[in-house]
Amino acid sequence: MARKPNPQAMRERAAKTAAVMATPGGAVAAPKKTGFIEGLRNLPKFAMEVRAEARKITWTSRKETWITSVMVAIMVVMAAFFFFVVNWLLNTGITWILKIATAG
Repeated sequence: MARKPNPQAMRERAAKTAAVMATPGGAVAAPKKTGFIEGLRNLPKFAMEVRAEARKITWTSRKETWITSVMVAIMVVMAAFFFFVVNWLLNTGITWILKIATAG
């Protein structure tokens, strides 16, 4: 079921878009280049942000991994059987056509 649109959030997004479009060329100004020393000063902040993002990672459980692996194996077997049958039918049909063509 779709969420109802939030008019306040829509207005805020429209205001942000208008602010970006009002800049020359419709683009945000490029960030100022920083030197090596500035980069080192930002390193702790960067490390904290990376750590915060890493905490958001969710791993599948052992059971989910096992079920998914079994499903993949079943699909591989089914696809192999399908292509075996199709190959056999095409081979038989072409062989039959060639026998008719060379005998006649």
